[in-house]
Amino acid sequence: MSARRHIPAQEETELDMTPMLDIVFIMLIFFIVTTSFVKESGVTVNTPQASTAANQENANIFIAITASGEVWIDRRPVDPRSVRAIVARLHADNPEGSVIIQSDTDSATGVLVDVMDQVRLAGVEGIAIAADKRTE
Repeated sequence: MSARRHIPAQEETELDMTPMLDIVFIMLIFFIVTTSFVKESGVTVNTPQASTAANQENANIFIAITASGEVWIDRRPVDPRSVRAIVARLHADNPEGSVIIQSDTDSATGVLVDVMDQVRLAGVEGIAIAADKRTE
């Protein structure tokens, strides 16, 4: 009788993907929570030109004032009296951000001053008025 050796078949090695998926989901949640979203005004205005125009890095709320005096925030027209409440709500999402007011060159200065006043009353100190860089 011959002695047979029984060699077991090599077991398949499996890689457990659960820890990697956990890390991916945690990173996804981290990036979603830390991302600040920019609130665009939603309308294009003809901004004035200035030689000293500079980029604002931390702006996250854009308010547009059209030539006819309409105020736009977050892609919809709003009543100028409700700017304070809307800006306060948007500023609560990102307290480090600032506001940029995009005022048309043909809009009334009074509307711009009213909007700036409402933004300050909402607790935002960082306000800038948009201008295009003048090319000479």
